[in-house]
Amino acid sequence: MFSFLNIFRIVAFLEGVSYLLLLFIATPIKYISGNPEYVKMLGMPHGMLFILYIILAFLIKSEMKWTNKTFMVVLVASIIPFGTFYVESKLLKPSV
Repeated sequence: MFSFLNIFRIVAFLEGVSYLLLLFIATPIKYISGNPEYVKMLGMPHGMLFILYIILAFLIKSEMKWTNKTFMVVLVASIIPFGTFYVESKLLKPSV
């Protein structure tokens, strides 16, 4: 059975991958070759994953017993390249 935490782990990974693809592949292609198709193709899924990441972070905050500072790190990580991978590996350990 899926919990919000498991769903958040998956979304965090996918959001991170989509952000990296958008930043380091689609955007350079757009500006180097003048082809915006990859940005259009990746932009909407990334945006939806970003919103889902934020919503799920709010939903699991109390379950994870995150302080406000830790919660802000989780939120800010969503706008920093590789940030969601940090959150997934360091901050998503179940509290004991």
